Amino acid sequence: MSAVNISEEDFGKTKDGLSVKRFTLKNQNNVTIRIISYGAIVTDILVPDRKGNVQDINLGFDDIKGYESPLQRYFGALCGRVVNRIADGKFTLDGTDYKLAINNGPNHLHGGLKGFDKVVWKADVKDSKVVMWYTSPDGEENYPGELTTTVTYELNNDNEFIIDYTATTTQATPINVTNHSYFNLAGQGSLNIDDHVIKVNADYYTPLNENVIPTGEIAPVEGTPYDIRTAVRLGDHIKKSQQWKRV
Repeated sequence: MSAVNISEEDFGKTKDGLSVKRFTLKNQNNVTIRIISYGAIVTDILVPDRKGNVQDINLGFDDIKGYESPLQRYFGALCGRVVNRIADGKFTLDGTDYKLAINNGPNHLHGGLKGFDKVVWKADVKDSKVVMWYTSPDGEENYPGELTTTVTYELNNDNEFIIDYTATTTQATPINVTNHSYFNLAGQGSLNIDDHVIKVNADYYTPLNENVIPTGEIAPVEGTPYDIRTAVRLGDHIKKSQQWKRV
């Protein structure tokens, strides 16, 4: 079995003059993944369809300017220290209260004003994988502890794209990172995802309050728009869901 090919090239410079690298992973099945060191962002996922036509199913931009622009809504990014919302931008840890930046309504979102998606990561190729790491100083975005986060991107010849995260810290700190890719399986040039068919094997969901924070309740999906236990065409389900009250 042939090895996955990995190449490296320049992807321009940030507004602050920092150099950004782009890594391309390609397997024997013509699947290609591209990742840049700015934000550890997955910029492209190119896959052949059943007819062999290759499409980029991952939404993103063609240059670093796009990823630094106001249009960048975390496309393909690694978000952290804490992904999603922290209510009112505050938490208590080991008896100490911490106040974070408010950047989404009344909440703190995706690590704050300059989260992991807006920094340049160190990067290297090791054992046929792309490895990126970033050390967040103690107090960055007002989080406690120096935190070093490492992400490993791997593509294999079974067409599996594997993302693995590890982190070490000098003191207790919240951490919850993720990849924030947006997908269009028809290719990012397609207008919508109405023809996608979706099924989710979930019997329960977590309701949100008016500020998009979980209420703590775990509710059954039956009778709600989140009941997708049977495969549905997404466009039809969206139209049907508009008849429900917001849940």
